[in-house]
Order: sequence, then C-alpha cells, then structure tokens
Amino acid sequence: MKHLFILNPAAGKGKTLKLIPAIKDHFAASKEDYDIEITKYPGHATEIAASYSSKQHCRIYSVGGDGTLNEVLNGMAGSSSCLGVIPAGSGNDFIKCIEPDSDMKNIISRTVEGNARPIDMARINDKYFINIASLGFDAQVAHKTQYFKKLPLITGKMAYILGILTTILQRKTNMLEISIDGGLIKADTLLIAIGNGRYYGPEAEIADGMFDICHVDNISRMKILRLFPLFMKGQHGNINGVHFYKGRRVEIKSASPIAMNSDGEISIVNEAVFEILPKALSFIYPE
Repeated sequence: MKHLFILNPAAGKGKTLKLIPAIKDHFAASKEDYDIEITKYPGHATEIAASYSSKQHCRIYSVGGDGTLNEVLNGMAGSSSCLGVIPAGSGNDFIKCIEPDSDMKNIISRTVEGNARPIDMARINDKYFINIASLGFDAQVAHKTQYFKKLPLITGKMAYILGILTTILQRKTNMLEISIDGGLIKADTLLIAIGNGRYYGPEAEIADGMFDICHVDNISRMKILRLFPLFMKGQHGNINGVHFYKGRRVEIKSASPIAMNSDGEISIVNEAVFEILPKALSFIYPE
C-alpha cells in the first residue's frame, strides 16, 4: 500500500512543513511505502494526486487546510484511492465533521492507522467538492479572509472577522433563481450554502445522499452583525430570514456575476449546478 502525503507549504503559514519529521518518524519502524510531495503552485496538489491515483491504489493524505483538501479531492476523485486529512491549515472545517476535537499531537499516526469508509462527494459544474459550496456574502467573506490571512500577525479567526466587517461595508445582494430537485425559488439573496458537511446545516450528514441547503434572505447590515456570530456557533437555525432545505440536485442562476466559494476555492459565476454523489468517496477516519 502506497501512502502519499501532499503538503501545501503555504497552508497554516508554514505549519505543514513542521509535520514532515513526525511523518518520517511514524514510518521509520515500518516497512510500508510512503512518499511526501510538497506543492509548488496553485493546482499542483490536483496534479500530484491525479498522477499517483491513476497508477495505483493509494492512501492519499491532504496536509493543509480546506483549499488543499479540495485540490487533492479533484485529483483523485473517481479512482480507487482513499482520502485522508491531516488538518494543518488556518481553516479545517471538513475534518470537524469527522472528528470535532481532533488532537494534532497524534493525528498522523491515528489517520495512517485509521479505516476507510464510504462518504458522499459532490460535484459543482465540472469540479468536485467535499464540504461546503456557497454563493454570495459568505463567498465574498472567504475572498476577503484569504487576503487578510496573508498579513503578518493576523490569526485565522481575526482574518475571518476582518473579512466579515469589510464585506458588510461593501454589502450587496443577488437576485437568484434556485431550483432544488425541480422546485423553484426566486429570491433576493444575501447568501446560499450547499453543504455535504455540517458547517451550515447542523443536522447534515456526510453519507446520507442529500445536500443540506441554507438560504439567507436580503437582511440589514445590523442583522448580519448579529447573524454571523451565531453562524460560527451553529446556532442560526431559528433566525427569521434563514431557511433550510434538503435535495440531491441544486441549480442556481444569478442575474449578475456572483462570488462562489467551494471548499475555500473562490470563483465568479453566473450559473452553478450541484449534484450529490452518494458514497462515492472512500474516506479515512482517524482511529
């Protein structure tokens, strides 16, 4: 069995590189085959994962944040390889669905020794995602947060707060047509999130064959300030203007270009089609 660790040196402000000795120590007494690959440019993790998984069955570990995980997923999706996560970025939202209190002290050994189970995967247009895709305000927050994360002395949480405040000052909504399994919703929208994981849907399950969809109406700046702390704590379910749905296929059309965030990857779109792929991914659960 080949073990492949794909490290993003930019994730977590260089924290991933500090994990290399721990990876080597784990395999020092083992005869198992392993490689460590360090990414050199955006999209490189996808290329590495595709190259390895096309040749053999691997256990591929994404070492970084959610953006790194998204790249690795898009390289190995559809193969027989298993995917694992060593959380080392400033944002590690997906692994919290698996293990809310992940212990970094022994996460490498527990993940390498963990068992793989089938979970759902999702496709958006021609790319895959594993956790959350969102359009509108939240995606713009993610875009701003990425900028602030690059600044010295700015923590991940501080960057997120600055991203929220900056986006509120530049607040805009989008008129969207949203089709959920054929049912049509037309609404002036602050944001919509389509989730496989639990980040927006507190009852979301990663192997139930369904999306959990959170839609937020056009609301005031003051209400946004009250809303997002509750989002961060997962306590937004009973807020007026926040709606939840379930579905297997979601189609969204926007009258104007809108920011979209897919597992931390930001793009600008006018249309997006989301499809759930039930139990299409073999995911490694830490022991």
